[in-house]
Amino acid sequence: MVVFNEKELMAKEKKNNPSFVKTIWREIRNDKMALGSLILLMFILLAAYLSPLFVDQTALTRVNFFNNWKPPSADNWLGTDDGGRDVFGQLLLGTRNSFTIGLSVTLIAGIFGLTVGLIAGFYGGIVDNIIMRIIDFLMVLPSLMIIIIFVVSVPKYTIFGFILIVSAFAWFGKARLIRSRALAERELDYINASKTLGTPSWKIMSFELFPNLSSLVIVNMTLTLAGNIGLETGLTFLGFGLPAGTSSLGTLISYARNPDIVQNKWWVWLPAALLILVMMLCINYVGQAVKRASDARQRLA
Repeated sequence: MVVFNEKELMAKEKKNNPSFVKTIWREIRNDKMALGSLILLMFILLAAYLSPLFVDQTALTRVNFFNNWKPPSADNWLGTDDGGRDVFGQLLLGTRNSFTIGLSVTLIAGIFGLTVGLIAGFYGGIVDNIIMRIIDFLMVLPSLMIIIIFVVSVPKYTIFGFILIVSAFAWFGKARLIRSRALAERELDYINASKTLGTPSWKIMSFELFPNLSSLVIVNMTLTLAGNIGLETGLTFLGFGLPAGTSSLGTLISYARNPDIVQNKWWVWLPAALLILVMMLCINYVGQAVKRASDARQRLA
């Protein structure tokens, strides 16, 4: 007769039911494309966020018309732009700004959408109907046009203001997704047991309902991160994004609106365009691995 002590049973259960983070790492490690994408993405982000250590940001804003439109050289690895500013330094700074804005929009919209979706799904009934009708109305609004109007009408808006206005229209889909899963979860025994014991609703939503939806939230936020980066870049390319003078990948790509620059001064816009493509592919490959990890956890459950 074999007798297991408490520690052995806990170790065995932990091995059979690994955490979501460990499941994600296992999926990424077993997928060479996802692992390579993660390493490449981390290298790009480290270079971008550590750029202030080796890039003179003051020099990037200094105009030198005697050095404008210089091709790549030992002094300027990616040449210079129309103001004689170093394109490589702007590329690093623009990557940092674009990724930070995309990540901020993803987090703010994710938190707000999660809160609204949990409330609608947990309470159901008239609360759910009211919240869903409001979301349906907001989803009909031309969000892109409203963002453009905000940028045009506000004379001195900041990066923080831009993040808030974009986040205000990025949470609708997340709220609907969380609400649909919460409606199914609220009918399960563990939720009904907590209600019977008199546990406050906010505790049930925060400590019981949310942990069971956390994998869905992580997957959704990972997959929408690339889209939010692309949204900021696209708006900046059109001239309705970040405030003037703020570096962004979209700022560099906007030079491509001039046919002469497209043909003869490729070093200004092409590296930024390729970098956006690489970053979005890396995020999507990692996101697919996270999605597979979530599906694996659902099968184990």
